[in-house]
Amino acid sequence: MAQFIRNAWYVAAWSEEVQRKLLPRTILNEPVVMYRRENGEPAALLDSCPHKLAPLSLGELKGDDVECGYHGMMFDCTGKCSRIPGQPNIPPSAKVRAFPVVERYNAVWIWMGEPELADPSQIVEVPHYGEDGWGLVDGQYLHFKSNYLNITDNLVDPAHTTYVHKRTIGGASASDVSVKVEQGDSHVLAYRWIKDEPPVPLFEKMGNFKGNTDRWQYYYLHMPSVSYVDFGGIDTGVEPTEDNKDKGLRSYSFNFLTPETDSTTHYFWLHVRNYHPTNEDVDRDVEHLMTLTFNEDLDILEEIQKEQDRTGIRERVRLGIDNAPARIRKMVERRVAAEQPTDSA
Repeated sequence: MAQFIRNAWYVAAWSEEVQRKLLPRTILNEPVVMYRRENGEPAALLDSCPHKLAPLSLGELKGDDVECGYHGMMFDCTGKCSRIPGQPNIPPSAKVRAFPVVERYNAVWIWMGEPELADPSQIVEVPHYGEDGWGLVDGQYLHFKSNYLNITDNLVDPAHTTYVHKRTIGGASASDVSVKVEQGDSHVLAYRWIKDEPPVPLFEKMGNFKGNTDRWQYYYLHMPSVSYVDFGGIDTGVEPTEDNKDKGLRSYSFNFLTPETDSTTHYFWLHVRNYHPTNEDVDRDVEHLMTLTFNEDLDILEEIQKEQDRTGIRERVRLGIDNAPARIRKMVERRVAAEQPTDSA
C-alpha cells in the first residue's frame, strides 16, 4: 500500500460541489463525506459510522448534523455524536474523525494529517488570480487511473511535451533542448527556454507574434502534489524581463493532485492567462485545449500504471531528464518518513 504525506493541504472538491447535501469522496485511501453547514462553511467527516461502519454519506443531513442511515446516530461537524435514538447516554467512543477544511481559489481544501498543524498559509499562491487583465478557467476535473507520483513525474518533465503533446503545446524544435533543475525546501523547478523557433499551435491560435518566438516552460512542483506551469512566449529578441513576459503570451496552469487510492488520483485544474482575458469563446477554447492536453497525459500514464502493476517495476533505466522527478520522490519519502511515529521504547 502506498504511503502518503498526510500533513498537507489537498483539494477535496470545487466549492460548487459542496452543497447542503452529503458528498462522498475517497482521499488518501480514506472515505470522506463533505457538506456545507447552514452558515455556508464546509465540513468534512470520516465517512464511516463508529457503530457498524456504515457510510455516513448514505444517511441524511439534518441542520449541521449528519444522521447515519442505519440506526439514526447523529454527528455534528466536529465529529461528536449528538444523538443516539432510544439511548440517552452517549459513549465517549461514539465519535467520528473531523478534518480541517478551508476554501481558497474556489476550492475546498482538506487536511488529512494532525489537525493542530493545519495552517492555511501553507496553501500555494496562484499568481494573478482574480486580477484585472487575467482570465480564469477553473472548476475542471479529471480522474486519472494512475498513482499520483507518476503524474508528478510527468508534470516536472518538459521533455515529454514534444512527443505526447504534438497537437497542443509541444514542438519538435524543443526535443534537444536540455532541462535545468532547481530545488527549494518544499518545491522542485524544472525549466527550459526554446529560442528563435516557430510558434507552437497554441501561440499560432491565441497569440499575435511577428515571427519566431522565444518561449519558456517553468514546471514547479510544490510538496506534495501541487503543480503549476508558467508557460509563455515573446517575440524573438525581446528582453525576457518579468514585465515583458507579462506583455507577451503567458499563462499559469495549476494542477492540484489529490491521491484517491494507491493507483488513482483526483486531478483538479485551473488556468490563469493574460490573453483575451474576458473573451468567453477563448475561455471555452482554453478549456478544450487544456483538457485535450491533460487527456494526452492521462492516456499514456494509465498505460504506464497498468504495466507497473503487471511487472512490479517502476522503471528499468533512469535518464538525465529524470532529475526533477527523482528529487520529488526523495522529498516525498523524507516527508512520509518524518510523519511516522517514533519508537520511544
